[in-house]
Amino acid sequence: MLAAALAAPSVVLRVAGTHLGDVPALLVFGGAVVAAAFLLAWAAEAAEMDISGNLAVALLAVVAVLPEFAVDLYFAFTAGHEPAYAAYAAANMTGSNRLLIGFGWSLAAIVFILGARRRDERLDGARVDAVALAPERRIELGFLGAASIYAVVIPFTRRLAWYDAVVLIGLFAAYMWRVGRTPHAEPDLVGVPARIAGLPARRRRPLVSALFVFAAVVVVAAAEPFAEALIGTGRNLGINEFLLVQWLAPLASEAPELLVATLFAARGKGDKGVGTLLSAEVSQWTLLVGALPVAYLAGGGHGALHLDPRQHAEFILTSAQAVLGFAVLANLRFHLWEAVTMLTLFVVQFALPSPPARLVLAGVYVAIGLGILVRQRRHCRPIARCVWRVGAEHEQLEEAGTRNR
Repeated sequence: MLAAALAAPSVVLRVAGTHLGDVPALLVFGGAVVAAAFLLAWAAEAAEMDISGNLAVALLAVVAVLPEFAVDLYFAFTAGHEPAYAAYAAANMTGSNRLLIGFGWSLAAIVFILGARRRDERLDGARVDAVALAPERRIELGFLGAASIYAVVIPFTRRLAWYDAVVLIGLFAAYMWRVGRTPHAEPDLVGVPARIAGLPARRRRPLVSALFVFAAVVVVAAAEPFAEALIGTGRNLGINEFLLVQWLAPLASEAPELLVATLFAARGKGDKGVGTLLSAEVSQWTLLVGALPVAYLAGGGHGALHLDPRQHAEFILTSAQAVLGFAVLANLRFHLWEAVTMLTLFVVQFALPSPPARLVLAGVYVAIGLGILVRQRRHCRPIARCVWRVGAEHEQLEEAGTRNR
């Protein structure tokens, strides 16, 4: 009820044509984006009870990034006829991706490991030092790795073009096809989605449908005024509007995923917590980035969405972070020291705002990532097998079980 109450005013104000000042608009429409993101996440998780495995996977992947899409695609679309908005589109995209990997993954891992250690100390168990990921996570890792490799090309061209959209959206389609071939497991729900799922089908299905429709309407209604309020608030208060677009908007739209992942981790489900954010990152690094040049062309842009020197450095830093993210998870073990290192690097970036300093930090990311990959290179082949061979993840699980026996 609270989420619906926070979301509803945005629709009423847009229908009535009421205009608010930048700061009130930021609070009202920003709150609506956060509330709609929670409603979408709850509805999507509860929908797993009634939708086939393949469709549920596709739906969840798209729904998870819908609020972020709405804001970022608005910037890209507007950049088609107002070039100044191109910087905001790239800023929002890089911020959302770095927030998921640098902050979200690390937070989920740290919460799980510290919680497990407290439980094991009470039970005199072995000391936990890592999140152990399921073999199925190699599918997401494979596509994250492929997208990260391709993303290295984009900074060289200094633009996002239609062919980038073809490749990245194609990768997302291939990812959907591949995960759709995995067996559908019983949904593991907590909190509001669990309560919705516990309702009789005749009540649950209309409620889930209503949540989807209402949240989608709110996202569409709030995206434009929220985006404009971010820019206006920055200018009026003397805050760098670029930073507000890069961090405040993604934090608002990613809040449900971060909260759900942390709850899973706190309840001892480390694989579920980190895996939820890993799947979201694959969707954002492929579908979201690939959709930007499409939105730019739809908004009247000609050619490609160009990256200025600042955005060029931001894109390189984001790509470098993705490389490190792939490296630390390649062996399906996310250690505490790795999580702390990634979180530290994420925080350090705020003290290094200039493009040259960003490039140096990107070099640190790549150096650490390549060092880990060289040491863990034997894990790359199983990841590649899982991408293209349906059922390979289960074969690897059986092989690991046989070796352990």
